[in-house]
Amino acid sequence: MTLVGTSFSISEAAERTGLSTHTLRYYEREGLMLGGIGRASSTHRRYSDADLTWVEFLTKLRSTAMPIAKVREYVDLVRQGEASTPARLELLLTHRESVIAQLDEMTHSLAAIDYKISTYRKGNK
Repeated sequence: MTLVGTSFSISEAAERTGLSTHTLRYYEREGLMLGGIGRASSTHRRYSDADLTWVEFLTKLRSTAMPIAKVREYVDLVRQGEASTPARLELLLTHRESVIAQLDEMTHSLAAIDYKISTYRKGNK
């Protein structure tokens, strides 16, 4: 498929998303992209703005420790269209609860670190 309009090479896509070309290829290989990545007449990958927006969302899911299996489940649901909206919502709500729990744990850990730092600073005065 040859793309018309704005498209980006894999190195440009990597630069724009902050991911490596290896990660972009991995996402494609694992079926995490919504559709096939376009190809230039040279057969090199060409990413659209929509592809980059999707990759940025995938990155957000991964940065919140969503396992690849759950990301794949979400992608499969998105591909099913509007009928899967309730299932997508439920998946994201469940993941949101997990993220909140992680944030709470990190906040408590940070407080312990801050306490220890404060203790050391008081001892050095």
